[in-house]
Amino acid sequence: MANGLSIRTGGALDFLSLGALVHRLDPGIIPFRKAGACRIHVSGGEFNVAANLSDCFRMHTGIATAMADYPIGELIAERVRAMGVQPFYKHFAHDGVAGPNMATVYSDRGHGVRAPIVFYNRANEAAARLQPGDFDWPEIFGAGVRWFHSGGIFAALSRTTPELLIEAMAAARAAGAVISFDLNFREKLWRVSGGLGQAQAVLRRIMEHVDVLVGNEEDLQKGLGIAGPEVAAASKLDASVFFAMIDRVVKQHPRVQVVATTLREVHSTNRHSWSAVAWIAGQTYVAPTCELDVFDRVGGGDGFSAGLFYGLLTGRKPDEALRLGWAHGALLTTFPGDTTMATLEQVESFATGGSARIQR
Repeated sequence: MANGLSIRTGGALDFLSLGALVHRLDPGIIPFRKAGACRIHVSGGEFNVAANLSDCFRMHTGIATAMADYPIGELIAERVRAMGVQPFYKHFAHDGVAGPNMATVYSDRGHGVRAPIVFYNRANEAAARLQPGDFDWPEIFGAGVRWFHSGGIFAALSRTTPELLIEAMAAARAAGAVISFDLNFREKLWRVSGGLGQAQAVLRRIMEHVDVLVGNEEDLQKGLGIAGPEVAAASKLDASVFFAMIDRVVKQHPRVQVVATTLREVHSTNRHSWSAVAWIAGQTYVAPTCELDVFDRVGGGDGFSAGLFYGLLTGRKPDEALRLGWAHGALLTTFPGDTTMATLEQVESFATGGSARIQR
């Protein structure tokens, strides 16, 4: 209980996410208007954490999500199986022309002084059709779930997805699961779903159920309407602004026991300074700062969340849990795609001071 959380010890799943599955088209360093080929990565802010916890951290994880029955859906489902994540699908028939579809994210990697560009096609997305009653939560949670997770991307998809999320959180609470939420504030998505006022109204309702919150100061300000402090950060690695907001977050949402985020100073697309901070049960913790040679930055934040959650789930000391998140997020930026290719041994080594010296 050093982390303020009461985490159950048994159950069929260590971790369950609720969110949308997407496929990301990645032309590498070539911008899309000149692209001749793309890699396909399977992703989703909520799925990534479950996939990372399964593949790297050897935990039993699942995802509740929508699945459109057509070849892109089959591709995505194969990748879900490959990452060892147990799916709970609400199936939708595809009409062969207009959908419903599995959403597409387009994201090149940029290079040097040229930043990555991200845009979406979420038209007629199957996940946006999800609504309360689509999943048998008593059966799912009845088998035992230790931790439940979702995020602001899923909440922004439609008017029904937040209602499903709140329904799931109530079931998770009744089953004794810890509940986490990644604010992941995406202004483009919320603009389509009702704007800033709608976003804040929805997210404040969700926050009534949240034990563990992931989000940076911009997420807290825009997503929750938390006023920023009258202090200027010396750099993006300065934790003072984030910690100065915590009292306001906890006063507004007293259930919250953990608030955490990554800190990143972007020198160029491929060179970042990287750290992380957490407020856990009233105490503050700061991870070391390291210099990253970034191959693909997408998914680094979800990598951080997975390592942090693993540390908390396994009873690590708060500072150790934070370093595990920091280490895994750093390693994830060295791989292509949105989900992990790291091993637990690599994460543990880097978290405790390991280096990039060749391993023989």
